Formats: sequence, structure tokens, C-alpha cells
Amino acid sequence: MVNYLKDFLLTIFFIFSPLVFYPYIYKYKNNLILYRFLILLLFSVIIVTIMSLPINIEGVVYDFRSIPVIVGSLYGGPIVSSILFSVIVVYRWVLGNPNTILYIVSLLPTIVIVFFCLRKFIQLNMYSRILLAVVLCTIMKMLTITIYLTILHNLDMVFNNLVETLQTYFVQALIVGICVYLVEFLNKYFYIQDEVYKSERIKLVSEMAASVAHEIRNPLTSVRGFIQLLAAENVDSTKKEYYQKICLEELERADHIISDYLSLAKSEPEIIEKINVKDEIEYLSHVLLTYATYNNIEIQTVISEDQDFLTMGDKFRLRQAFINIGKNAIEAMENGGMLEIKVSRKSQSVEIVISDTGIGMTPEQISRLGTPYYSTKEKGTGLGTMVSFSIIKKLGGKIDINSEVNKGTTYTFTFPAVVS
Repeated sequence: MVNYLKDFLLTIFFIFSPLVFYPYIYKYKNNLILYRFLILLLFSVIIVTIMSLPINIEGVVYDFRSIPVIVGSLYGGPIVSSILFSVIVVYRWVLGNPNTILYIVSLLPTIVIVFFCLRKFIQLNMYSRILLAVVLCTIMKMLTITIYLTILHNLDMVFNNLVETLQTYFVQALIVGICVYLVEFLNKYFYIQDEVYKSERIKLVSEMAASVAHEIRNPLTSVRGFIQLLAAENVDSTKKEYYQKICLEELERADHIISDYLSLAKSEPEIIEKINVKDEIEYLSHVLLTYATYNNIEIQTVISEDQDFLTMGDKFRLRQAFINIGKNAIEAMENGGMLEIKVSRKSQSVEIVISDTGIGMTPEQISRLGTPYYSTKEKGTGLGTMVSFSIIKKLGGKIDINSEVNKGTTYTFTFPAVVS
């Protein structure tokens, strides 16, 4: 056996080579026609290759052709199996081997047995599949050689080299067993990978839905608060008109939020216009007022009256971002506190500072803030903050966060300034 080790190793190399390409073939598993065609093509090449490099032991030729035929049949199905057996017969004839009809007759019992086992193969577990592949390879080799040599009255060739023949059976069983095990291992790995991918997509959809609900709840909460104010008897007509205006604008913002999530993949804001930051901060403080009052929070705005604070971008998205950040700041002050909003001009930029006196964050929490699915709140998804930060960055803004546990957090947003 040692004398033929080199030839055996070369044959083994070609037999296991399909495993290199199998991950690419597996991608087309849902397309049965293409998948089976690729299986057929791959194992046909292997059959031709190893039949071209046979091992001759004392006049008896061995080439392990049964391994790619059986493995390809089991994973390709009846049609692939039929063609693979045909490839063996045709290529044997091309090589100039005699008694083609006799060889076909010798193969027929194996073909019948393989076809019978194909339906059961799908229902078996991994180790049963390995055992079946070993048995089928052994039957194919044993029946074909025995029938072929019996008809030719040369059966003594097998018994004259009984030890070498048994060794080839053992090596063949070992190779096909390992081959099927590796294919099953890859199938299981890719299946688990697909399931993880599907579960991640489901998780993404559910968390995105939760985030959308969270974002839409912000303007609806404001609308609810102002509707309650409108119902008060001591509200004059001017304030009522102002409250009605804010309600309509908040409903419009809810519509924009939905549009933002539907077009989250878009790289640029849809509307580019001059934004009066002073007006937006005043709007922000009014929107947050009822929510802040409900949570015993005082809002203080510091804005210079003698300066223009203009930048470029989509004001509706900017509102969405700041309202979400302001609401988070209010929720961080569980026992009441102060929410301060400052606007100032710094050279060629507009600076907005939003600070709270809440629970604060650690450096590790700050570093993860704005990443998907991370939130400092127990039931938060983190997607709202992620979207807010994304909007600010798309508008050319820069974000700086300073925080200390139990002392509060300060957000500093810097936007490019434009002249009026």
C-alpha cells in the first residue's frame, strides 16, 4: 500500500477539491436547476480527473470513481445521478477501455440501488448519511468489479490481491465518510448563518418599528398637550391661534418623520434652505414645554437678540433631531431639573448647546451613543438618537458631548454659518 501512497494522495486531493467550491454553489441552493447544474458540472470534472489518473495494483485498476459519483448523486438528485453514471461510461469509452456494454451491465445493479436510496437520503441525519454513502460506495465498487470480472472469468484477479483490495475499500470508506461529513458540516454552518441573518433582519424590523413609534410619539405628545391648552377657558385668541399652528406643524413633523425612516438610506437631505436657528430653538422650547412641565423640568433659553444665526439644511429634519435630543435630555432628569438651550455665533459657525442636570453618562456610554441599538434607557432602541446624529452630520454639523455621572450632560452642536 505504501508503494501507491503518492497516487492515493493525489486522488484524495482531487476528491476533496469540490469542498473549496461548495460554499459558492450553496448560495444557489434555492435555485434548484442552477444548483444541480453546478453540482453536476463540479463532480463531472472530478470524475474525469480521477479516471485519468488511475492506480494500478497488480493488474487491477482502482480510481475511486465511485466516491464523486455517489456523493454527487446523493446531493444532486436522480437526474444528476443519471448523468454522472453516464459520464463514467462515456469517459471510460473515450479512454479506450474495452467491453463498454459489459461495464454498463455491471453498473446497472448499483444504479438501481442508488436510485432507491436517494429519497431516503434526505430524511436521514448526518451520521446516517455518512453511513449510507460509505455503504453505497462499497456496494458500487464490489458489485461492479465482481460482476465485470465474473463475466470475464477473471475473478481470481481480486482474490490474488485480496489485501490490497481490502485496503482500497477501507481507504475509500474513510474518504467518502470524511467528504460527506464536511459537506454536512458546511450545510449546517450555512443554515445556521442564514437563520442568524433572518433573525437579525426580523430584529432590525421590530426595533425600527419601535423607533418609529418612539419618534412619532414625540409630536403626538406635543399635539395632545396643546389641545388640552386649547380647551382651557382663560386662553386668549392669539395664543389659541399659536397653539393651533404648533399642532399643525407637529402633525406635519410626524409625517416628515415617517418619510425620513422610509428614505433613511438617502445620503442627502431632500430640502436645502436657509434655517433661522433662533426661530428653530424658540420652536423647540415651545414644543418641549408641556412635556417638560409634566416632568417638573424648567426650560431656559439663552439667545442673543442682536445677531443672525443662519445655516443651510432641511429645517424639518433639524427639528426632528433637536426635539428627540431635547426629549431624551428631559427623560434623563428623573427628579426634575433644568434644561438649558444656548445659541451663539462662533466665527464662521453657529453653536447650539443643550445641557441638562440629569443622570449623566460614563465615557464608555458616550462613545457608544448614536450607534445602532444602543440606548441608556432601559426600553430604548437607540435608533432615535442614531437618526438624530445622522441628520445633524448630514447638515454639516459637528457633535461634542460632555457628561458626568449624576451631574448632567452637555451636547454642543456646531453648524456652518451663512450670511442673510
